[in-house]
Amino acid sequence: MKQYDVIGLGNTLMDFLIEVDDDKLIEFDLKKGEMHLVDEEKAKLVLEKINQHQLEIETIPGGSSANTLKGIALLGGKAILCGKVGDDPHGEVYVQQIENHGVSSRINKHQNITGHAVTFITPDSERTFSVHLGAALELYKEDILEEDIKQSKVLHLEGYQIEGPTKETIMHAIELAKKHNTLVSIDLADPGLIRRNKEFLKDLVMNHADIVFVNEKEAEEFTGLPPEEALNEIAKHTKVAVVKLGKKGSLISADGIITMIDAHLVEAVDTTGAGDSYAAGFLYGYTNGLNMEQSGKLGSLLAAKVVQEKGVGFKDINVNELKQMVNNND
Repeated sequence: MKQYDVIGLGNTLMDFLIEVDDDKLIEFDLKKGEMHLVDEEKAKLVLEKINQHQLEIETIPGGSSANTLKGIALLGGKAILCGKVGDDPHGEVYVQQIENHGVSSRINKHQNITGHAVTFITPDSERTFSVHLGAALELYKEDILEEDIKQSKVLHLEGYQIEGPTKETIMHAIELAKKHNTLVSIDLADPGLIRRNKEFLKDLVMNHADIVFVNEKEAEEFTGLPPEEALNEIAKHTKVAVVKLGKKGSLISADGIITMIDAHLVEAVDTTGAGDSYAAGFLYGYTNGLNMEQSGKLGSLLAAKVVQEKGVGFKDINVNELKQMVNNND
Protein backbone atom coordinates (compact mmCIF):
# COMPACT_ATOMS: atom_id res chain seq x y z
CA MET A 1 0.00 0.00 0.00
CA LYS A 2 1.32 3.41 -0.98
CA GLN A 3 1.24 6.14 1.65
CA TYR A 4 0.40 9.11 -0.63
CA ASP A 5 -2.19 9.64 -3.35
CA VAL A 6 -0.27 12.16 -5.48
CA ILE A 7 3.19 13.69 -5.52
CA GLY A 8 3.50 16.77 -7.73
CA LEU A 9 6.42 18.69 -9.18
CA GLY A 10 5.71 22.29 -10.03
CA ASN A 11 6.77 25.88 -10.53
CA THR A 12 6.09 27.11 -7.01
CA LEU A 13 4.88 30.67 -7.61
CA MET A 14 3.34 33.04 -5.12
CA ASP A 15 0.20 34.55 -6.66
CA PHE A 16 -0.32 38.25 -5.92
CA LEU A 17 -3.85 39.37 -6.81
CA ILE A 18 -4.27 43.14 -7.15
CA GLU A 19 -7.30 45.15 -8.26
CA VAL A 20 -6.28 48.26 -10.22
CA ASP A 21 -7.81 50.93 -12.46
CA ASP A 22 -6.73 51.07 -16.10
CA ASP A 23 -4.70 54.25 -15.59
CA LYS A 24 -2.71 52.66 -12.75
CA LEU A 25 -2.00 49.60 -14.95
CA ILE A 26 -0.40 51.87 -17.59
CA GLU A 27 2.22 52.93 -15.02
CA PHE A 28 3.44 49.32 -14.76
CA ASP A 29 4.31 49.26 -18.48
CA LEU A 30 2.39 46.02 -19.09
CA LYS A 31 0.13 45.34 -22.07
CA LYS A 32 -3.40 44.84 -20.77
CA GLY A 33 -4.80 41.31 -20.94
CA GLU A 34 -1.45 39.64 -21.62
CA MET A 35 1.01 37.44 -19.72
CA HIS A 36 4.48 39.00 -19.38
CA LEU A 37 7.47 36.85 -18.38
CA VAL A 38 9.81 39.34 -16.70
CA ASP A 39 13.41 39.25 -15.48
CA GLU A 40 14.41 39.81 -11.87
CA GLU A 41 15.10 43.53 -12.35
CA LYS A 42 11.66 44.20 -13.85
CA ALA A 43 10.01 41.93 -11.25
CA LYS A 44 11.56 43.98 -8.42
CA LEU A 45 10.45 47.25 -10.08
CA VAL A 46 6.86 45.98 -10.33
CA LEU A 47 6.84 44.96 -6.64
CA GLU A 48 8.36 48.32 -5.61
CA LYS A 49 5.67 50.23 -7.53
CA ILE A 50 2.97 48.13 -5.85
CA ASN A 51 4.43 49.13 -2.46
CA GLN A 52 4.69 52.79 -3.48
CA HIS A 53 1.04 52.91 -4.50
CA GLN A 54 0.14 50.97 -1.33
CA LEU A 55 -2.08 48.68 -3.39
CA GLU A 56 -3.97 45.99 -1.54
CA ILE A 57 -2.53 42.55 -2.29
CA GLU A 58 -4.11 39.15 -1.77
CA THR A 59 -1.41 36.45 -1.65
CA ILE A 60 -2.09 32.79 -2.43
CA PRO A 61 0.47 30.02 -3.02
CA GLY A 62 0.06 29.16 -6.70
CA GLY A 63 1.44 27.32 -9.69
CA SER A 64 -0.44 24.66 -11.65
CA SER A 65 0.70 21.56 -9.74
CA ALA A 66 0.40 23.36 -6.40
CA ASN A 67 -3.21 24.27 -7.17
CA THR A 68 -3.98 20.64 -8.03
CA LEU A 69 -2.36 19.32 -4.86
CA LYS A 70 -4.17 21.88 -2.67
CA GLY A 71 -7.45 20.59 -4.14
CA ILE A 72 -6.52 16.96 -3.49
CA ALA A 73 -5.65 17.77 0.14
CA LEU A 74 -8.92 19.70 0.53
CA LEU A 75 -10.84 16.60 -0.56
CA GLY A 76 -9.04 14.51 2.06
CA GLY A 77 -6.28 13.07 -0.13
CA LYS A 78 -2.60 12.82 0.81
CA ALA A 79 -0.39 14.98 -1.38
CA ILE A 80 3.26 16.07 -1.58
CA LEU A 81 4.58 19.14 -3.43
CA CYS A 82 8.18 19.34 -4.67
CA GLY A 83 9.41 22.78 -5.66
CA LYS A 84 11.87 25.59 -5.01
CA VAL A 85 11.33 29.00 -3.43
CA GLY A 86 13.68 31.83 -2.51
CA ASP A 87 15.27 32.19 0.92
CA ASP A 88 13.09 35.24 1.52
CA PRO A 89 9.84 36.25 3.28
CA HIS A 90 7.67 35.27 0.29
CA GLY A 91 9.29 31.82 0.27
CA GLU A 92 8.56 31.40 3.99
CA VAL A 93 4.92 32.38 3.48
CA TYR A 94 4.60 30.05 0.48
CA VAL A 95 5.76 26.98 2.42
CA GLN A 96 3.63 27.89 5.45
CA GLN A 97 0.48 28.39 3.36
CA ILE A 98 1.00 25.19 1.35
CA GLU A 99 1.26 23.26 4.63
CA ASN A 100 -1.83 25.08 5.95
CA HIS A 101 -3.69 23.65 2.93
CA GLY A 102 -2.74 20.16 4.17
CA VAL A 103 -0.08 19.46 1.51
CA SER A 104 3.23 17.89 2.63
CA SER A 105 6.01 20.26 1.59
CA ARG A 106 9.22 19.12 -0.07
CA ILE A 107 9.98 22.70 -1.00
CA ASN A 108 13.64 23.68 -0.74
CA LYS A 109 15.19 27.16 -0.70
CA HIS A 110 17.45 28.89 -3.24
CA GLN A 111 19.33 32.20 -3.29
CA ASN A 112 17.17 33.49 -6.18
CA ILE A 113 13.99 35.31 -5.21
CA THR A 114 10.73 33.39 -4.85
CA GLY A 115 8.96 33.05 -8.19
CA HIS A 116 5.72 34.96 -8.37
CA ALA A 117 2.83 35.83 -10.65
CA VAL A 118 1.37 39.30 -10.15
CA THR A 119 -2.20 39.38 -11.46
CA PHE A 120 -3.58 42.86 -12.10
CA ILE A 121 -7.39 42.79 -12.26
CA THR A 122 -9.03 45.81 -13.91
CA PRO A 123 -12.70 46.80 -13.32
CA ASP A 124 -13.75 44.98 -16.54
CA SER A 125 -12.40 41.72 -14.97
CA GLU A 126 -9.57 41.59 -17.52
CA ARG A 127 -6.40 40.03 -16.12
CA THR A 128 -2.84 41.17 -16.86
CA PHE A 129 0.07 39.05 -15.61
CA SER A 130 3.66 39.86 -14.65
CA VAL A 131 5.42 36.55 -14.01
CA HIS A 132 8.95 35.98 -12.70
CA LEU A 133 9.91 32.32 -12.27
CA GLY A 134 12.89 33.07 -10.00
CA ALA A 135 13.85 30.21 -7.71
CA ALA A 136 11.21 27.91 -9.25
CA LEU A 137 13.61 27.23 -12.13
CA GLU A 138 16.21 25.82 -9.74
CA LEU A 139 14.50 22.48 -9.01
CA TYR A 140 17.15 19.80 -9.44
CA LYS A 141 17.29 15.99 -9.46
CA GLU A 142 18.75 16.11 -5.93
CA ASP A 143 15.57 17.80 -4.70
CA ILE A 144 13.46 14.75 -5.59
CA LEU A 145 13.33 12.05 -2.93
CA GLU A 146 13.00 8.58 -4.45
CA GLU A 147 11.14 7.30 -1.39
CA ASP A 148 8.42 9.96 -1.88
CA ILE A 149 7.78 8.81 -5.45
CA LYS A 150 7.88 5.16 -4.39
CA GLN A 151 5.25 5.87 -1.72
CA SER A 152 2.89 7.76 -4.10
CA LYS A 153 0.21 6.30 -6.36
CA VAL A 154 0.58 9.08 -8.95
CA LEU A 155 3.33 11.51 -9.99
CA HIS A 156 1.66 14.66 -11.36
CA LEU A 157 3.57 17.04 -13.63
CA GLU A 158 2.78 20.40 -15.18
CA GLY A 159 3.76 21.05 -18.79
CA TYR A 160 5.34 24.40 -17.85
CA GLN A 161 8.33 22.56 -16.38
CA ILE A 162 9.44 20.93 -19.63
CA GLU A 163 11.01 24.20 -20.75
CA GLY A 164 14.33 25.28 -19.29
CA PRO A 165 16.50 23.61 -16.64
CA THR A 166 13.64 21.74 -14.90
CA LYS A 167 13.18 19.49 -17.98
CA GLU A 168 15.98 17.18 -16.79
CA THR A 169 14.42 17.03 -13.30
CA ILE A 170 11.06 16.03 -14.79
CA MET A 171 12.61 13.15 -16.76
CA HIS A 172 14.48 11.95 -13.66
CA ALA A 173 11.22 11.91 -11.66
CA ILE A 174 9.49 9.95 -14.45
CA GLU A 175 12.29 7.34 -14.37
CA LEU A 176 11.81 6.93 -10.62
CA ALA A 177 8.03 6.64 -11.08
CA LYS A 178 8.42 3.86 -13.66
CA LYS A 179 10.87 2.06 -11.37
CA HIS A 180 8.33 2.04 -8.51
CA ASN A 181 5.05 1.47 -10.42
CA THR A 182 3.89 5.00 -9.75
CA LEU A 183 1.56 6.29 -12.48
CA VAL A 184 2.63 9.42 -14.38
CA SER A 185 0.05 12.18 -14.87
CA ILE A 186 0.71 15.32 -16.91
CA ASP A 187 -1.26 18.46 -17.65
CA LEU A 188 -0.04 19.83 -20.99
CA ALA A 189 -0.69 23.35 -19.69
CA ASP A 190 -0.72 25.73 -22.67
CA PRO A 191 -1.13 25.70 -26.50
CA GLY A 192 1.98 27.87 -27.02
CA LEU A 193 4.08 25.54 -24.89
CA ILE A 194 2.82 22.55 -26.90
CA ARG A 195 3.63 24.32 -30.17
CA ARG A 196 7.20 25.02 -29.06
CA ASN A 197 7.83 21.50 -27.72
CA LYS A 198 5.60 19.25 -29.81
CA GLU A 199 8.11 16.48 -30.59
CA PHE A 200 9.30 16.21 -27.01
CA LEU A 201 5.73 16.17 -25.67
CA LYS A 202 4.65 13.53 -28.18
CA ASP A 203 7.46 11.28 -26.95
CA LEU A 204 6.51 12.04 -23.35
CA VAL A 205 2.84 11.18 -23.89
CA MET A 206 3.42 8.15 -26.12
CA ASN A 207 6.15 6.53 -24.03
CA HIS A 208 5.87 7.76 -20.44
CA ALA A 209 2.45 9.19 -19.47
CA ASP A 210 -0.42 7.19 -17.95
CA ILE A 211 -2.88 10.08 -17.43
CA VAL A 212 -3.02 13.14 -19.70
CA PHE A 213 -5.07 16.33 -19.18
CA VAL A 214 -5.63 18.82 -22.00
CA ASN A 215 -8.21 21.49 -22.72
CA GLU A 216 -9.89 21.93 -26.11
CA LYS A 217 -7.26 24.31 -27.55
CA GLU A 218 -4.36 22.21 -26.24
CA ALA A 219 -5.93 19.04 -27.68
CA GLU A 220 -6.16 20.64 -31.11
CA GLU A 221 -2.61 22.01 -30.95
CA PHE A 222 -1.25 18.64 -29.83
CA THR A 223 -3.07 16.42 -32.34
CA GLY A 224 -4.47 18.74 -35.02
CA LEU A 225 -7.86 17.13 -34.37
CA PRO A 226 -11.24 18.18 -32.90
CA PRO A 227 -11.90 17.19 -29.25
CA GLU A 228 -13.32 13.66 -29.54
CA GLU A 229 -10.84 12.58 -32.21
CA ALA A 230 -8.01 14.18 -30.20
CA LEU A 231 -9.19 12.22 -27.15
CA ASN A 232 -9.08 8.95 -29.10
CA GLU A 233 -5.60 9.75 -30.44
CA ILE A 234 -4.17 10.48 -26.98
CA ALA A 235 -5.97 7.47 -25.47
CA LYS A 236 -4.10 5.12 -27.84
CA HIS A 237 -0.97 5.73 -25.77
CA THR A 238 -2.27 6.27 -22.21
CA LYS A 239 -4.39 4.61 -19.53
CA VAL A 240 -6.55 7.71 -19.18
CA ALA A 241 -7.03 10.72 -21.47
CA VAL A 242 -9.05 13.76 -20.41
CA VAL A 243 -10.13 16.63 -22.68
CA LYS A 244 -11.66 19.56 -20.78
CA LEU A 245 -14.26 21.49 -22.79
CA GLY A 246 -15.07 24.40 -20.45
CA LYS A 247 -18.82 25.09 -20.40
CA LYS A 248 -19.39 21.96 -22.50
CA GLY A 249 -18.01 19.70 -19.77
CA SER A 250 -15.27 17.15 -20.38
CA LEU A 251 -14.51 13.87 -22.11
CA ILE A 252 -12.67 10.99 -20.44
CA SER A 253 -11.33 7.93 -22.24
CA ALA A 254 -10.21 4.85 -20.28
CA ASP A 255 -10.14 1.17 -21.25
CA GLY A 256 -11.69 1.98 -24.63
CA ILE A 257 -14.75 3.61 -23.04
CA ILE A 258 -15.54 7.32 -23.45
CA THR A 259 -17.36 9.04 -20.58
CA MET A 260 -18.98 12.44 -21.09
CA ILE A 261 -19.05 14.68 -18.01
CA ASP A 262 -21.45 17.63 -17.92
CA ALA A 263 -20.14 20.99 -16.78
CA HIS A 264 -21.53 22.41 -13.57
CA LEU A 265 -22.50 25.89 -14.78
CA VAL A 266 -22.02 28.82 -12.40
CA GLU A 267 -21.33 32.56 -12.55
CA ALA A 268 -17.54 32.69 -12.96
CA VAL A 269 -15.59 35.41 -11.17
CA ASP A 270 -12.08 34.17 -12.03
CA THR A 271 -11.34 31.16 -14.24
CA THR A 272 -7.71 30.95 -13.04
CA GLY A 273 -6.98 27.42 -11.80
CA ALA A 274 -10.19 25.85 -13.13
CA GLY A 275 -8.25 23.19 -15.04
CA ASP A 276 -5.93 22.55 -12.08
CA SER A 277 -8.97 22.09 -9.82
CA TYR A 278 -10.60 19.68 -12.28
CA ALA A 279 -7.38 17.62 -12.22
CA ALA A 280 -7.50 17.71 -8.39
CA GLY A 281 -11.01 16.29 -8.23
CA PHE A 282 -10.29 13.70 -10.90
CA LEU A 283 -6.99 12.50 -9.39
CA TYR A 284 -8.47 12.34 -5.89
CA GLY A 285 -11.32 10.21 -7.23
CA TYR A 286 -9.03 8.05 -9.36
CA THR A 287 -6.66 7.27 -6.47
CA ASN A 288 -9.50 6.64 -4.01
CA GLY A 289 -11.54 4.07 -5.88
CA LEU A 290 -14.13 6.23 -7.67
CA ASN A 291 -15.08 5.29 -11.23
CA MET A 292 -14.41 7.52 -14.27
CA GLU A 293 -17.80 9.22 -14.15
CA GLN A 294 -17.56 9.95 -10.42
CA SER A 295 -13.96 11.17 -10.70
CA GLY A 296 -14.81 13.46 -13.63
CA LYS A 297 -17.89 14.77 -11.88
CA LEU A 298 -15.90 15.57 -8.74
CA GLY A 299 -13.37 17.43 -10.91
CA SER A 300 -16.14 19.38 -12.60
CA LEU A 301 -17.82 20.31 -9.30
CA LEU A 302 -14.56 21.43 -7.66
CA ALA A 303 -13.64 23.55 -10.72
CA ALA A 304 -17.09 25.17 -10.58
CA LYS A 305 -16.56 26.12 -6.94
CA VAL A 306 -13.11 27.58 -7.57
CA VAL A 307 -14.15 29.87 -10.46
CA GLN A 308 -16.68 31.53 -8.15
CA GLU A 309 -13.84 33.03 -6.08
CA LYS A 310 -10.86 35.26 -6.80
CA GLY A 311 -7.66 33.19 -6.93
CA VAL A 312 -7.29 29.50 -6.11
CA GLY A 313 -7.75 29.60 -2.34
CA PHE A 314 -10.42 26.87 -2.02
CA LYS A 315 -12.34 29.02 0.44
CA ASP A 316 -15.80 28.14 1.80
CA ILE A 317 -16.06 24.82 -0.04
CA ASN A 318 -18.18 22.15 1.63
CA VAL A 319 -16.29 18.97 0.72
CA ASN A 320 -18.92 16.63 2.16
CA GLU A 321 -21.57 18.31 0.03
CA LEU A 322 -19.44 17.84 -3.14
CA LYS A 323 -18.85 14.16 -2.37
CA GLN A 324 -22.53 13.67 -1.65
CA MET A 325 -23.46 15.20 -5.03
CA VAL A 326 -21.10 12.75 -6.73
CA ASN A 327 -22.41 9.74 -4.83
CA ASN A 328 -26.07 10.72 -5.33
CA ASN A 329 -25.44 10.92 -9.06
CA ASP A 330 -27.28 14.22 -8.81
